[in-house]
Amino acid sequence: MDSQAGLSLGLNASMQSSPAGSSTASHSDNSFALDLNYKSNSNSKSNVSHSLAWCLTPEKQPENNVVVVVKKREHEEDEDGVVDGEEEGETINFMGRTVCVKRKIEECLQSFPVKRVAVADSKLSVSWGNQPLSVADPEIHGIMQKEKLRQFKGIELIASENFVCRAVMEALGSHLTNKYSEGMPGAKYYTGNQYIDQLEFLCCERALNAFDLDSNNWGVNVQPYSCTSANFAVYTGLLNPGDRIMGLDTASGGHPSHGYYTHGGKKVSAASIFFETLSYKVNPLTGYIDYDKLEEKVVDYRPKILICGGSSYPREWDYMRFRKIADKCGAILMCDMAHISGLVAAKEVASPFEYCDIVTSTTHKSLRGPRGGIIFYRRGPKPRRQGFVLNHGDDSTYDFEDKINFALYPSLQGGPHNNHIAALAIALKQVATPEYKAYMQQVKRNAQALAIALLRRKCRLVTDGTDNHLLLWDIAALGLIGHPLIFLMSKRLSAASRFPGNSRFPMIFPMQSLSVSVTSHLDLAVVEQVFDPKSKSTPAMTSRGCVEDDFEAIADFLLRAAQITSIIQREHGKSCKDFIKGLENNKDIFDLRNRVEAFGSQFEMPGFTY
Repeated sequence: MDSQAGLSLGLNASMQSSPAGSSTASHSDNSFALDLNYKSNSNSKSNVSHSLAWCLTPEKQPENNVVVVVKKREHEEDEDGVVDGEEEGETINFMGRTVCVKRKIEECLQSFPVKRVAVADSKLSVSWGNQPLSVADPEIHGIMQKEKLRQFKGIELIASENFVCRAVMEALGSHLTNKYSEGMPGAKYYTGNQYIDQLEFLCCERALNAFDLDSNNWGVNVQPYSCTSANFAVYTGLLNPGDRIMGLDTASGGHPSHGYYTHGGKKVSAASIFFETLSYKVNPLTGYIDYDKLEEKVVDYRPKILICGGSSYPREWDYMRFRKIADKCGAILMCDMAHISGLVAAKEVASPFEYCDIVTSTTHKSLRGPRGGIIFYRRGPKPRRQGFVLNHGDDSTYDFEDKINFALYPSLQGGPHNNHIAALAIALKQVATPEYKAYMQQVKRNAQALAIALLRRKCRLVTDGTDNHLLLWDIAALGLIGHPLIFLMSKRLSAASRFPGNSRFPMIFPMQSLSVSVTSHLDLAVVEQVFDPKSKSTPAMTSRGCVEDDFEAIADFLLRAAQITSIIQREHGKSCKDFIKGLENNKDIFDLRNRVEAFGSQFEMPGFTY
């Protein structure tokens, strides 16, 4: 049989089958030998050719496994075929270079033990990768099924959550998670990313299209793992450690990623640890941002970045006023539109893009996409503005793009999550449709309906209503504190024994007279959820098909839960321990739980059925 070309590493290599009747005929027909030939140093007394031969012989083993036995045979022959002795200073030609063999060839070969390499049957070798979750890990599958049922039966009012479509779920659970893709699209560190680049370029294109942005004036990065990561990448790229940031106070409805530290001085967020942060606040009487005081603070504090946007602000943001205030000290104006990005895309609220330099967002809230973050940044020539000091570069062109991209990778993150980027591209395609605009319009109508329903039931709302998808209910006006009511809601009024978040809440979100700090998303479905005082909102239940009349019923559930909480506190006390005792065998709680589950179960669930 003719020799086949072997893998060349500068050695003369060939793979040969054992011909019948040859000295290697003792091997089976399926064996083959790999001969590596080299010559000794030309200065040697004789021109000696050395051959290292490896013979691979398959052997039958139990359970249909094929075991390859790697055997070696070695011999040295001169040109006449006579075995020669050892030569000193021998060299081999390796990858085009002459390399001296320091050790004796026989000693080198003897130092490597004979190995047996097991090659499993092809059907068995991939069986571990083709098992469904219910078979591969029944324990995880069981927990996931319980979570699916919880989502199906519950009433989801958390402003940070929504329900994605089946296509987004399929992309998230796809083979795209297998590929590692460090770097920006078109400049990846690893090979094999040509299709990943196509996905990311398409996602960026759809992101700009969703918000009606010109690629000559705006760029976008879709790689952030979260909006907090996106925000910190902006700080890292555009600031030096210790530079100043100003954002809305967390207790006033801002977000910790804009800077937060406790009244005792403990720095909580990374923004406050690595940069100097000072917050502005809402008016404690009205709940609205006090722009006059904000301007005074900005002029005195002179931040490098001024942030608008937050987690629990139910009214419009005056971006024009923010722009004028930022220009007075040359600050970069950044908007975190995480909660309202869907409304911005649908043009149902004011857009920050007309006035801001940087815009960040999550992708999983009102955008109804996968969990992650996104950064938009200005590019191209800067507009001329009168009467302000330019702090962020003195040239006439924005220089955000390279700084932010470099801060995200390689400074802060590794490879992007390609499955997330594909899922985001799917969601952004939906955002640009008339159907999505109709969805966001219904979200606003539902928020208005819920606000009106609560006001009609003598509940007090911060700012007396809402301009967007969320609202803040002042439960302090009912004589309640946040912990017990949230506990009752989050347990879906079930008999649970653990009170989550009782240590976290006072540290990060201290209770104050301002009602914003004691309001929350009052989720009637979440089981054992840590309290996080954001707001009640309507996108998630609107995704399930709820309309105005349905939110009338939800208002009844909310008020009834508050009434039960008030009774328990009055009879048993307001401490966590006393309140938990009051929950035991409470008939009102079980009745309300059954009503909530019956209500939630009548709506379809996007992405899956139960």
